[in-house]
Amino acid sequence: MKSAPVPVSSRRPLRVGLFGIGLDSYWPQFKGLKTRLEGFLRTVANRLARPGVEIVNLGLIDSPPKAMEAGHRFRQEDVDIIFLHVTTYALSSTVLPVVRRARVPVIVLNLQPAPAIDYAAFNKLGDRAAMTGEWLAHCGACPMPEIASVFNRSGIAFHQVTGMLHDDPPCWNEVDGWIEAARVAHLLSHNRLGLMGHYYCGMLDIASDITQLCACFGGHVEDIEVDELAALRREVPASQIKARLAHFRRVFAIQPDCPSRDLERAARTSVALDRLVRRHDLGSLAYYYMGAGNPENAEAVNSIILGNSLLTARGIPVAGEYEVKNVLAMKIMDNFNAGGSFTEFYAMDFKDDVVLMGHDGPGHLGIAQGKTKVRPLRVFHGKLGGGLSVEMSVRHGPVTLLSVVQTAEGKLQLLVAEAESVPGPILEIGNTNSRYRFSLGARQFVNSWNSRGPAHHCAVGVGRLAGRIGQLGKLLQIEALRVC
Repeated sequence: MKSAPVPVSSRRPLRVGLFGIGLDSYWPQFKGLKTRLEGFLRTVANRLARPGVEIVNLGLIDSPPKAMEAGHRFRQEDVDIIFLHVTTYALSSTVLPVVRRARVPVIVLNLQPAPAIDYAAFNKLGDRAAMTGEWLAHCGACPMPEIASVFNRSGIAFHQVTGMLHDDPPCWNEVDGWIEAARVAHLLSHNRLGLMGHYYCGMLDIASDITQLCACFGGHVEDIEVDELAALRREVPASQIKARLAHFRRVFAIQPDCPSRDLERAARTSVALDRLVRRHDLGSLAYYYMGAGNPENAEAVNSIILGNSLLTARGIPVAGEYEVKNVLAMKIMDNFNAGGSFTEFYAMDFKDDVVLMGHDGPGHLGIAQGKTKVRPLRVFHGKLGGGLSVEMSVRHGPVTLLSVVQTAEGKLQLLVAEAESVPGPILEIGNTNSRYRFSLGARQFVNSWNSRGPAHHCAVGVGRLAGRIGQLGKLLQIEALRVC
């Protein structure tokens, strides 16, 4: 018998480890230096703190025995990422034991307390010891080569941020990016991905290695039968169908030609989907079903699009055609608070130099340009039956495309491109539909994107996220390739 999944609400937040380094020999030699450096570390701790993040601050580690104990503490505290603030010169033997035992990504902060030493004031101090103490408060860069050498020779991946403790927006934006990327990686590692149905027969590009995906991103994969959704549909009471219909009318622009029966079918399925998601504690879902004569299963699947769109807008992305890699790309985009809508190439507009992209099935209502329309379709092209579908464009402005790619060598990559969602005519066919302009131009973008061998689907989200996705790739130790 399967155990019940752990509710999302009980999972712990991102846990960030922090420590500074110094040299205990300095403290009796240079009055006030330790207190000053501890103040620098408090500043870093305050800058790292934010909602949903727990800071595990072990303070200033200044000797090998303390380093050994810190390594145990970080492992006991189950930190997801470590920030090492290099406050002054310190022995590499006070660093390696801390991070070696924890075995999590390490971000080394080389942050100077001022843009430059005040040379005139410094040289007027007169006391050589006081002068050395002042220099040591600014010499965080000094042990960086030593730390890098030891990390490299120990096989420990690390990432550096070099800048100033105060008044350095680019530096702190980079730090924020590491925390955000760590938060996304943490969420992925707890994601429960539902797989319902089977691959769309013949789409060789979307075939995925589930073991590899779980090894890279973490999480759990739950196989689900379409029959379960059909059974849940039978249990939906009329009152909940009525309430869901009212919700549809609030969030969608339902077109006049939508049959009431189709709306009721979609409402029933939407309620059943919510129950399915709660039952399995799903954070994402990929599905496809062709069917072989079971009318209940067929009705469940061909009335699923509105419910899928609501789930996607709630941070539970749904990908059709059993596109496992792409629902993970959608989840990544949504975890970055950028949306994450299912998309593929539609056509090229050489007159306006744009690429038309979209997909049938779910759209992310939270990133739509205006209200998402609901239209009836007599047939779902290449799929089972017909019914209601959604038509929307992604909000005009900057967007990012993301694909999770499997290479010929069996490795995973993150393929990313930034673009602009621009206004203009779209295909009014009851699908998601947008016009994207790329800095490379439409022709070169298509050539460059396809040369990397992605599957034909990708995820689109709002904003410029190539940098953040690059940081995520480094934390996951997979390559992130930027096309534009």
